[in-house]
Amino acid sequence: MYAITGATGHLGRKVIASLNGRIPASGIVAVARSAARATDLGVAVREADYADIAALEIAFAGIEKLLLISSSSLDARQAEHANVIAAAKKAGVQHIVYTSLLHAQSWTVDFKDDHLQTEKWIVESGLNYTMLRNGWYWENNTMRLPAAVHFGSLIGSAGDARISWASRQDFADAAAAVLTGTGHDGKTYELAGDIAYTFEELAAEAERQSGRSVVYKNFTEADFAAELENVGLPKPMALMVAEIEARGVSTGVLEDDSGVLSKLIGRPTTTIEQAVSEALQS
Repeated sequence: MYAITGATGHLGRKVIASLNGRIPASGIVAVARSAARATDLGVAVREADYADIAALEIAFAGIEKLLLISSSSLDARQAEHANVIAAAKKAGVQHIVYTSLLHAQSWTVDFKDDHLQTEKWIVESGLNYTMLRNGWYWENNTMRLPAAVHFGSLIGSAGDARISWASRQDFADAAAAVLTGTGHDGKTYELAGDIAYTFEELAAEAERQSGRSVVYKNFTEADFAAELENVGLPKPMALMVAEIEARGVSTGVLEDDSGVLSKLIGRPTTTIEQAVSEALQS
């Protein structure tokens, strides 16, 4: 039996769909904070919150392999991950697969600590494990493109750093491949797209496909945070996004040419042309 935490999130849904193409639905369990939001997944649903260790232990009963999708909480991520790991061990889970951060040890932004600490706890738990150090989703940044085309500029704070973007589907397929495959015990995979691009190149592709002028404007961290607030992002989130881009992404930490992701999924990762096309058609 396989269980997916965070099953109703963007990545969780795609992982379950990918698993459904590999194994019978009867072998998949969706673990979600709200069971009502998971009824459309077509698999068994067990309700549990990352903050409720007792509910997690019940949800993990009979599970052999568990995918821990990292919590979206800004403040409680480490505590929530600790709960999942402890509950998994108590429930007899044999293998944890964790969605970590590409080149986690090389980041200079504090949010890397949540991932490194979680990896440490998983290793210390004594359970079999696989770390999926996911790079940046195309969707993190292509979601800005419709507005960029409308206003004529794509804003950011990453400078000319190259980013090996890949789609959520790419990462979901990798998770499904690792969960259902063999030979992944004790492995840490650095996962990223096949080709690295700059934000300037992303803007240029949006311009090419839309037929409208789109330029990349690089802001300071403070100015980028203010711009994000102006378009409706809550202040804590705006500050975090700006910090990650200005102090993390700008260093080139998200560039990776290992090709591990495409090898795991058995196909090339999503191209810039595909990612931009999907964003502009949404």
